[in-house]
Amino acid sequence: MRFFSTGHAVDTCKVTIRQHPFKEVDYSVDTVNITCSFSASGCKGSPQMLWFRYRDFTHEALCTPGCIEKFKVIGPLSDNNTLLQINKLTVNDSAIYICGIAFSNSDSHTSKQTGGGTILVKRGSEKYSTEEYIPMIVLSSLLFLYSTTIFAIFIFYKSKSKLVKKTRKGDVKGEHHVC
Repeated sequence: MRFFSTGHAVDTCKVTIRQHPFKEVDYSVDTVNITCSFSASGCKGSPQMLWFRYRDFTHEALCTPGCIEKFKVIGPLSDNNTLLQINKLTVNDSAIYICGIAFSNSDSHTSKQTGGGTILVKRGSEKYSTEEYIPMIVLSSLLFLYSTTIFAIFIFYKSKSKLVKKTRKGDVKGEHHVC
């Protein structure tokens, strides 16, 4: 829809983006796809796909327009659907992933939009290797031995102290009886 005012066309490009709000994956998953769907009305030209990641109070541009490192955009934008593929997924990749669509030839403030984001959570491994437990086992064992030794020494001196007091009382009572 175009309106003409003083000889200039009014830009009516409007983009709407939809993302799944939450995605949780098991510790064994190595690759995950995050979906982004959009609709555009009154827009001319080709859209540009952008992906961002927010974690630990920082943000990263992942695909603006080319993807970095282990990220890949899958799917033609002509279908109004696209996926961000994350490869070699680790627990550290748990974050908020936000897709954006921009029609750069449009001046309309609604021609460049971002989605609400998808919170990605990768659960940590449920099985830990023995190497991960060894320091904890050694430290716990040493702490147990230390605590047991201190307790035993405390009991020994406490009982020795009572024995000494009884012996002294017996000696004092014995001296009074002798005289």
